[in-house]
Amino acid sequence: MAKTCFKALLVASYGRNYLAKPIHQLDANLPEYVEVISRGRKKEAAVGDELLLESTSNHQAVIQAIQPRKNLLFRSDAFRSKSIAANVDQILLVLATEPAFSPDLLGRAAIVAAHANIELRILLNKVDLHDSLEKARTLLAPYRTLQIPIHEISAKYDIHGAQSLASLQPLLAGKVSVLVGQSGMGKSTLLNYWVPNASAQTREHSTKLDTGKHTTTACKYYSLPQAWGELNNQCGALIDSPGFQEFGLAHLSESELQHAFTEFAPFLGNCRFNNCSHAHEPGCAVQEGVKLGAISPLRLQLFSQLVHESRNATQQVLERSS
Repeated sequence: MAKTCFKALLVASYGRNYLAKPIHQLDANLPEYVEVISRGRKKEAAVGDELLLESTSNHQAVIQAIQPRKNLLFRSDAFRSKSIAANVDQILLVLATEPAFSPDLLGRAAIVAAHANIELRILLNKVDLHDSLEKARTLLAPYRTLQIPIHEISAKYDIHGAQSLASLQPLLAGKVSVLVGQSGMGKSTLLNYWVPNASAQTREHSTKLDTGKHTTTACKYYSLPQAWGELNNQCGALIDSPGFQEFGLAHLSESELQHAFTEFAPFLGNCRFNNCSHAHEPGCAVQEGVKLGAISPLRLQLFSQLVHESRNATQQVLERSS
């Protein structure tokens, strides 16, 4: 295959190993999938990226450019970041009544969605487990107040589970949605319901890259079935991210953090001190918002924790560079 440049959609990421699907236009001789390598950190890609590739062999190519993104969802600590997905329309945060989900991860996902201006939907799975349902609803109450959509579902393959999942299909059609959550929440069950051939696609991706043993750390892109997944000639997709326990937000500054807590907005700028940390200072308008019931104490606690992490990350970077 002569070297040629072509556009492709990044559909799987296994660490630094990528798989892309050419966007077929004039050249019908392109293979269905291309193994992609990146030269240099500036060309680190994310699933959902549209790439300009240069072929290096029949089934391999190198990234020449990453097309401009409308957004990039990622998590970070002081020294590194981990891309989750690019060019997404909404985040589907999958939680479950059992095993108990992490309120911390829930809060962080809401912050990153607000900061990136990406719509967030919370999917509370396993609502058929009634003994744990009320506790989960209590933990979600602050986010219901924030008018974040919360959908109670059961991913079990019975008629009630099928009905609850089918009812969400119109909200997925025509959109690129990324599934995010801890392991054990039911993401795989949801994916296999909405994309019946997802398991087959995963095996095919792994075979192409010979990385089957690494699939648990993979991020993968699946087009929705045309029968219901299209809207306005745009086919929707699901990006399945690996389950994780932590969601670092070290890349957000203190100013970005406080503006990502959208319920803080009516109170910002009204504190007695311009550099108010909203912790223990007198005359803090945000603390007053808590007393008025407009701000959840748990949300303010999360803000203080994230500010502490941000300052620690900055200090670590300074110490390493000195």
